[in-house]
Order: sequence, then structure tokens, then C-alpha cells
Amino acid sequence: MFSPVSRPLKFHLLDVFADRPFRGNPLAVVENADALTQQQMQAIAREFNLSETIFLLEPRNPVHSARARIFTPQRELAFAGHPTVGATALIAQTRGRDILMRSGLAVTIEADVGVLRCEARRAGEGLVYAQVALPTPPWSPRAAPSAAALAAALSLPEAEIGFGAHRPSVFDAGATFVFVPVKSRAALESAKPDPALFALALRDAIGVYLYTLETLEPTSAIHARMLAHGLGFDEDPATGSAAAAFAGVALAFERPEEGEHEIRIEQGDAMGRPSRITLFMSVENNALADVAIGGLVCPYGEGVLRL
Repeated sequence: MFSPVSRPLKFHLLDVFADRPFRGNPLAVVENADALTQQQMQAIAREFNLSETIFLLEPRNPVHSARARIFTPQRELAFAGHPTVGATALIAQTRGRDILMRSGLAVTIEADVGVLRCEARRAGEGLVYAQVALPTPPWSPRAAPSAAALAAALSLPEAEIGFGAHRPSVFDAGATFVFVPVKSRAALESAKPDPALFALALRDAIGVYLYTLETLEPTSAIHARMLAHGLGFDEDPATGSAAAAFAGVALAFERPEEGEHEIRIEQGDAMGRPSRITLFMSVENNALADVAIGGLVCPYGEGVLRL
């Protein structure tokens, strides 16, 4: 499968949406990956066995910082949040460290969903804060499964699903998720997919995003879990693409007033990987105008692939 590449490939290990190592969502970033085939990238991602591995290539347009391809252990994704946030921080650190030390740095990344306009700034010793703006707002591709179908698929009582105006929904921000509001954190943490019913309920969605208003920290708006479907892993400790798509949920069920809003999201605590994601959204004429996600990135290791 592997033919020799022109030079060893450097990779970096980062924890994304975390303020210290071994929290948040771990990520591998492979630089200068232009010589790799899709099959090779998939094999490397399977070898790292993290929820995602991102490969940086030369951009098609030289004014941009990089082109990115993102792989789970099982498939390629058009967009994923934590790899893009992590890659933004890494590009800023490795290519613009002096600027990053003094002020913020703009990064543009080419992805299948479009050009992602990103920002990075130093956030303390060894930490970078990175933010990624979506090229288009989240949208709803279809109706959600019924509460009864989701309750059966998640091994939950139907009465636990839904609170206030919130009902199950489906939104896409480069990847499709089924959003399931859950009344209590205890119920959210007890959810367990039934293999056959889970796949039937999700269809083309890559995961179900359960969320509750019962948070661990008073500054958080929701506490969430993402149970994956067809990605090569069962649960994600921090899901930036789902957090971005949650802007559609917030608009649909909270009806926020015109202007800018900031939503802090908790995820991964029960997995021992506490993660904190900030969702930014602006509303104009009762519609989403801008959506971005951001968080801290903690680099902790690097190495070389010799193929």
C-alpha cells in the first residue's frame, strides 16, 4: 500500500478544547501530506486511532494557509470542528510564532465545505486559543426521528426526551447530526445505543448529539454527548461540527434576539476528557448570519512518520 514518500512526514499531537494535556479531544496533525494517497491517509488515521486525524497539504490558492483533509479511523469527512481548530493553532504556532506572541493571527484553510476563515491568539504558556468561522450557516436537511424512535434507539424512557420548546431535530454544518434534548444529565449519561435501532434512526447522520440544560459549571449553557455512527469509534469527547450545528438548534427553539450570542458547551466529562467549546452566533432578521466555534488548544507531542 505504501510507496516511499520524498521525505519523512512530521506529525503533531494536540488536545483540543482543553486547557492542559490529556483533556479535550486528542488530535494528530500530519504536515506536508501532498504525496500521500487517500488510502494511505486512511491507513494512517486508522493507525493513530483517534476520533480524527487531519492532513495538511499545499493550498490550491496560494493566498490561503493550507488545504486540509480529515479522516476518522473509518472514513473521510468534509468538515470536522476539533481538527480544524487544532490545525489553526498549529499553523499559527509553527508559521507565525513571533506574530502570535504579539497579537492574533489570521489563518485560512481550504476544506471540502469551502474556505474556512480562522483566527488564533496566544492564551498562556503553551496554549493557543483558535476559532473557526463556518462558510455557511447550519441548515436542516430533513425531519428528525420521533421521540419514541430515539428513546428506543438510545435505551431511554421516552419521557426523558424533550424539555421546554426543545424537540429532536436534525442540523448540518458540514456534517449531519441528530440533536436530542434530554431532561436530565443522569439520563443523558445513561443513554446506550441499541445497535440496530440506532443505525435505523440516524440514517445518514454521523452521530446523535444529546444535550441537557443540567450543566456542571454555571457558565455553561448545555452539557452534551456525541454518540457516533459509522466513524470507527463509539463516542467523541468534543465535537466541534456538532457544536457549530447547534446554532441551528438554538435559533429554532430559543428564538434569540437580534445580535451576537455566545454559548458555552460542556462535553466529555464522563469520559474523563473534559472539553469546553464556545459557540458564537449572530442573528439578523430572525436568521443565522454568522457562526463560529472556538476553544483552547494544548500541543503536547510530535514525531516523524517514516513510510
